[in-house]
Amino acid sequence: MRRVLKIAPVLLAGALVIAGCGGDDDNASSSGSTTSAPANAPKVGLAYDIGGRGDQSFNDAAAAGLDRSKSELGVTDAKELEASPGETDAQKEERLRSLAEAGFNPVIAIGFAYSAALAKVAPDFPDVKFAIVDDANAKGANIENLTFAEQEGSFLVGAAAALKSQAKHIGFVGGVQVPLIKKFEAGYIAGAKAVDPSIKVDVKYLTQPPDFTGFNDPAKGKTTAEGMYDGGADVVYQAAGGSGGGVFQAAKAAGKLAIGVDSDQFKTADPSVRDVILTSMLKKVDVAVFNFIKSIEDNAFKSGETIFDLKAGGVDYSTSGGKVDDIKSKLDDYKQKIINGEITVPSS
Repeated sequence: MRRVLKIAPVLLAGALVIAGCGGDDDNASSSGSTTSAPANAPKVGLAYDIGGRGDQSFNDAAAAGLDRSKSELGVTDAKELEASPGETDAQKEERLRSLAEAGFNPVIAIGFAYSAALAKVAPDFPDVKFAIVDDANAKGANIENLTFAEQEGSFLVGAAAALKSQAKHIGFVGGVQVPLIKKFEAGYIAGAKAVDPSIKVDVKYLTQPPDFTGFNDPAKGKTTAEGMYDGGADVVYQAAGGSGGGVFQAAKAAGKLAIGVDSDQFKTADPSVRDVILTSMLKKVDVAVFNFIKSIEDNAFKSGETIFDLKAGGVDYSTSGGKVDDIKSKLDDYKQKIINGEITVPSS
């Protein structure tokens, strides 16, 4: 089942409110206010990907959706658990199972790495509603798949990179070389080539599966980006989760530009590097998480895939910092052409 969610503008407004870093599974805690919750307020379990709350990117976007459900939906009982580098599917399965057994409903898995684990756990808890972000393979009557058209948002930041590059040479740093991150790469290159067919694009991935530490290795992100800047690139886009902080550090040291991902990283990154962030590819994981929790509260759960694309406002580019103000009209023109179907962005 494929359907495109039409997101009301009010759900897309506002900056992400990012809370402090989470700990490991032993330290993960239930959180909530002392105010009385509505009678139908769900008890939410959330399982993060590697990096957890505090990664300034993908996981923090999910955390923002949970935080919003606390302030707007009255959720007071929530438990957040974090993945560890190098863990097995069995460990992920145990994390999801522990949340379901503890009475959390819904349970939200953040990241495609939970796909196999969720496919095993969900049938054992038919009364629990599950959601998984970035995966459409785990199917079930009690699973909603929250996916995004990352290639469309990446097209826009690719166009921005090409419009701003003085060297006509840009780069892309992916966390792990998996099909999902290849979507970011494909869209970025397509957007850059739409502006300048002759532009040079360097591409590097930090790790290969089954090694997923590329999403949480800032030192490797920094070293890889340094190589690109030293090689002549003057704008680098990172789709690397927590490793992206290292890319920003490299850009700062080189006096060049970088592009953020998932969250508006001009607002979430370390203040010392924000001035090198040209834009960010916004992936509204916060909206997806919030809308899913609200559907449980409203008794409106629907299984299957919900696609957050550019037309639905599920992806976009950020303007914080003002560095794209002078090219905004060109980017918005590309954006409208994608929405209208005049441009079809490749996903691989």
